[in-house]
Amino acid sequence: MRKADMNQVFVEAALEAGKAIMTIYEGCIDVSYKDDASPVTIADEKAEEIILGHLGKAFPDIPVVAEESVAAGHIPDISGGPFFLVDPLDGTKEFINRREDFTVNIALIENGVPVAGIVYAPARGVAYRTMQGGAEKLSIVDGRVTGSVPISCRQKGDALVAVASRLHNNPETEAFMRKIGVTEFTSVGSSLKFCIVAEGLADVYPRFGRTMEWDTAAGDAVLRAAGGMTYCTDNTIFVYGKTDQAGDSDFANPFFVVWGAFTDLA
Repeated sequence: MRKADMNQVFVEAALEAGKAIMTIYEGCIDVSYKDDASPVTIADEKAEEIILGHLGKAFPDIPVVAEESVAAGHIPDISGGPFFLVDPLDGTKEFINRREDFTVNIALIENGVPVAGIVYAPARGVAYRTMQGGAEKLSIVDGRVTGSVPISCRQKGDALVAVASRLHNNPETEAFMRKIGVTEFTSVGSSLKFCIVAEGLADVYPRFGRTMEWDTAAGDAVLRAAGGMTYCTDNTIFVYGKTDQAGDSDFANPFFVVWGAFTDLA
């Protein structure tokens, strides 16, 4: 299947998952906790079931690494080639607190690189996705795409704007922003931070805190398609499919910095 067709499957899966999420968001949210003390809701589980159904039907031979499935001990073998990374509800704490910065994330990884993806923010009515030759922002009304505009990272100007995590900011992040001369920054939840850089509304997103590959892959795919890049703190390019890590669990990420369409500060 062509990447263009895959992108359409991603949209359909994300929109259906988003509809299920919003039904729960607008009602009663029951919260439980996983072994790592992170919260999980029925919305996470229903959305993942929907996405896995779409991907399994369209791409039965491509393994899927999905957050809730991994938490339940279902970890596929990804050594044979491409695989999907799925976070059915990124920003669960935002969702629980009925803020709008939660997203549905689906990405395809090839040779360690996120090459296709979608980030859908159902409460905001927007989605960001890769497309042939770039990336675009979709307007969503009543679960349907009503418009789209191409997006791209911006070139560095006189003012350096950063976006950072609302819930996971820390002194190391603040020190980094001072060091590179950030003049303005905003705080946003979930993988939307990647999309803000991809859309050209910010220049840099530093993350000096724990994340997992399913948290970052879809946003990273959109970012790279829009002309940006994600780096480890040693300036090497950020990669996916990290298993058998001596110092951490499978699919855990190191700290990283997201940059827009320039690399002179990376």
